[in-house]
Amino acid sequence: MMVDTQVRPSDVTKFPIISAMLDVPREAFVPSGAREVAYMDAPIPLGDGREMPDARVLAKMLDALDVRIEDNVLILGGNYGYSTAILSRMADSVVMIEPDAAMVAEAETALASIEAHNAVVLQDEPTKGAAKAGPFDVILIEGGVERIPDAITEQLREGGRIAAAFQSGTLGEVRVGRMTDGHIGWRFAFNAGAPVLPGFAAERGFAF
Repeated sequence: MMVDTQVRPSDVTKFPIISAMLDVPREAFVPSGAREVAYMDAPIPLGDGREMPDARVLAKMLDALDVRIEDNVLILGGNYGYSTAILSRMADSVVMIEPDAAMVAEAETALASIEAHNAVVLQDEPTKGAAKAGPFDVILIEGGVERIPDAITEQLREGGRIAAAFQSGTLGEVRVGRMTDGHIGWRFAFNAGAPVLPGFAAERGFAF
């Protein structure tokens, strides 16, 4: 029902996305107290100002990223691992970075339960990325950003794609960038917002 009422009506029809979302049990990748609302058409609050995007937003981001089976993927702020589980069915390898130790532990257990053997979960600050596992063909930032550190964009392969929800106050828009000749060109994908991840806020200048 989630796929039929949220994903397909959003013009997401690529078979790998639909197949992965039908295959992965979303309720296994949410907080235990949120399993009854795992499939609702709204973000799931995770505490500390963070949230898990609804399936429609994730599906549209994956659609815009044009993920391929040979891709090496980096996910920043992957929380309980749902996007990692989906991408494990769509790409060659997935590295997820999550700073919260409890979320990391639950994500590892849930990913093991669906035999996502091509996915690795690391506890670290998302602003660092995972340079040793790069470069990456796809980078997905699961949370809002006002800026993206150079340390992240430097891990994107030539021709690689990156997606994030850029926030301006209460307004947000998902943009997708492509690395071409060492520079990222951004384009608007669709409107959607998310709380800004720690470390991805713009620096505030001093003012009297």
